[in-house]
Amino acid sequence: MIPIPFVVRAVLFDFDGTLTRPGALDFAAFKVAIGCPPDTPVLEFLETLPTGGQREAAADALERFEVAAAARSVPNFEAEQIVHELHSRGLKVGIVTRNCARSVVRALENFNGIGAADFDLIVSRDCPVRPKPSADGILLAARTLGVAPQEVMMVGDYVFDVEAGQRAGAVTVFLDNREHSAALRLQSDFTIGSLGELRPILGMGRVLPCGKLPNALLRAFFAQLPFEDPAMIVKPGVGEDTAAVDVAAEEVLVLKSDPITFATDAIGQYAVLVNANDIATSGAVPRWLLTTLLFPRGVTGAEIWQVMNELRATCQRWGITLCGGHTEITDAVTRPVVIGMLAGTVARAGLVDKRNMAAGDHVLLTKGVAVEGTAIIAREFGRRLAALGVSADEIEVCRQFLDRISIITEARIAADAPGVSAMHDVTEGGLAAALKELGEAGGHRIRVDMDRIPIFPETRKLTGLLALDPLGLIGSGSLLITCAAAAADTLAAAIRSAGVEVAVIGEVLTPGEGIEALRGGRTVRWPCFEVDEITRLF
Repeated sequence: MIPIPFVVRAVLFDFDGTLTRPGALDFAAFKVAIGCPPDTPVLEFLETLPTGGQREAAADALERFEVAAAARSVPNFEAEQIVHELHSRGLKVGIVTRNCARSVVRALENFNGIGAADFDLIVSRDCPVRPKPSADGILLAARTLGVAPQEVMMVGDYVFDVEAGQRAGAVTVFLDNREHSAALRLQSDFTIGSLGELRPILGMGRVLPCGKLPNALLRAFFAQLPFEDPAMIVKPGVGEDTAAVDVAAEEVLVLKSDPITFATDAIGQYAVLVNANDIATSGAVPRWLLTTLLFPRGVTGAEIWQVMNELRATCQRWGITLCGGHTEITDAVTRPVVIGMLAGTVARAGLVDKRNMAAGDHVLLTKGVAVEGTAIIAREFGRRLAALGVSADEIEVCRQFLDRISIITEARIAADAPGVSAMHDVTEGGLAAALKELGEAGGHRIRVDMDRIPIFPETRKLTGLLALDPLGLIGSGSLLITCAAAAADTLAAAIRSAGVEVAVIGEVLTPGEGIEALRGGRTVRWPCFEVDEITRLF
């Protein structure tokens, strides 16, 4: 499992048990000799001793014990190779240990290919900071090496290593020596069984060069994709430039392509749902997705992997097969761009064609306006909202609007309902643009009662603070449906029974074009926006 995207510019190692296999000396017996309880770490025990002769004597004994153990230690498997590889990749390498510096230097004399000079720094207990479990040792190393704490990877085999890394904000890797509990292993970002297993993790944290995604990363991603659709004939893989599906049993193939260009921390999820929503409005079932992923310079494998995992997870949730596509790092973009191409299928009799819209049909709107816009504002402008007085809890609620941007559930209900003549999902330009598009595609004028348009209180608050009109704000998550008046109540009840709110906001008028808007029973101007309201924030 890949955690939140990360960049690695420096790797810090614990020493005993991580870079070395300690010498076979009886540490338990040593603790008994100095009076240290079995369950108390030695350094913490020393701090409980009175200052002066007793503490100094115990500290001297500990240093002699560590040096003696270091003399008998041997390099851990692949330790030397990993250190050399890190340097060859241009990464800083250091040691953060609770041991004394003398023992580290002595143990490194037993290595064949590396020594103390091969480490950019060694933070031991002789330094003026507490190395571990506090964050001080990690933070000192980061400052000395000139990297941000979150760009540091801490590798160790004990709980103190993981705790120190987490407190400093570093990426943590637990080396499982089969001596600790499963609970400890779950606390770290990664768990490995040997130092050699660091290689693919470091590959994820490496800034990638321009060009195609490296085959190793691509192959690893394909390995986790489920391919359960029997219609898949040729599956994606390294060297496969196309996918193939069997459509012999299908009647109508519905196609859709849409890019996601707004900056977002859930761009993969958006890419699937924005395309799937349009497929669903035709009455079809979204089936097969191809994606083109474009990333800017400076991206890491972990950042790309997160987007791919979002694509995979969202496809899996909605029964869509991710068939492949293309991934590239390029200076042609300044932020990630995901272009989706989705195919769906439907029986010819079940195809929903907007041209079937008829005068007298009711117009229904699911959920409320600006679902997507509310989520984007909360996710991209949280600090700005906080400065305007929006609480952290309110921002988090708005962030979770992202979970509502699919209209597949209500579209499937509408597709199976009698009397439905058209469906159209609200996207860029908000409801203001979507209602015009629906009328134009169906060849009819539409009357809308603006007092009936549902607006979430959270949306109303955010747009009010930012001086945005919610009717012109990007709105994936809302579905416009036209259906015969006699069937409207039954359809609305079915949608509500699925946990989706819906409101009748207007009716279809005579053939023609344009929106007739009412407020308080009086005719008002229907708003028009040259660009989506969200663009005013970027």
